[in-house]
Amino acid sequence: MNEESKNTTNEFYDAVADDYHLWYRDWQSTLEREGLQLRSWLRGRNVSRVLDASCGPGTQSIALAQLGYEVTAADPSQGMLERARRHAQEYKVEDRITFVQSDFSNLVRTIERDDFDAILTKGNAFPHLITDEAIEEALQNFYRLLRPGGTVIIGFQDFEPFVEDRPRFFPGRVHDPELAQDPQIITFDIWDWDDGPPLTVTVNNFIVSGRGEKYQAVRRPVIYRALTTVEAQVALLEANFVDIQSIRDRLELVMIATKPT
Repeated sequence: MNEESKNTTNEFYDAVADDYHLWYRDWQSTLEREGLQLRSWLRGRNVSRVLDASCGPGTQSIALAQLGYEVTAADPSQGMLERARRHAQEYKVEDRITFVQSDFSNLVRTIERDDFDAILTKGNAFPHLITDEAIEEALQNFYRLLRPGGTVIIGFQDFEPFVEDRPRFFPGRVHDPELAQDPQIITFDIWDWDDGPPLTVTVNNFIVSGRGEKYQAVRRPVIYRALTTVEAQVALLEANFVDIQSIRDRLELVMIATKPT
């Protein structure tokens, strides 16, 4: 794929690596819930080796390692990989996770094995693939790296409910100071839509911090394709996956499919 057609997100994720927790009410609770959910989805599928293709700060990778899975955790962002490694050490699972710096398009060149029982990408990384070509390439790579009968899990923000009205403002969280000298921190997003084609949205992440009458804001933009359920289903079918399921998991749409035996 032409490098110029890629939606490069490393600058954004390197910048937010130390602030990612501000978008969670309680990251520890999220970690526990992700583990339970992944365990239920992988149950009965004969899974022991898992590739987390967009590990971010390690939310899914650490949860899987705690459950006893052998995990390879990939991410193109050096900042996020460093954060994930630190979390793995904190949770004492670093010996169960192999970290690899790679985006979706380079997975087959950076990962030597091709016998994963499951491959997953969650945390809304998949819609960073803007073009049909990029989506096709990623799914082909997933297909190559899975053993026959293996499972792919793709979780992403379902943009379909927003396409008609195209809302702009999305509230985030308010983190009140624990100590008197600490700042109050407020997060929210502003969405800028572009008709394309394909339809995309630039999500401007704002972090506002301060106390009293003095606050300051930091804006960090990142682009997503406004991916819908139907588009994802068609892409999986064209990549030769079968037994495609769609599951709603809070704000995320999760697609689960199988590589034929």
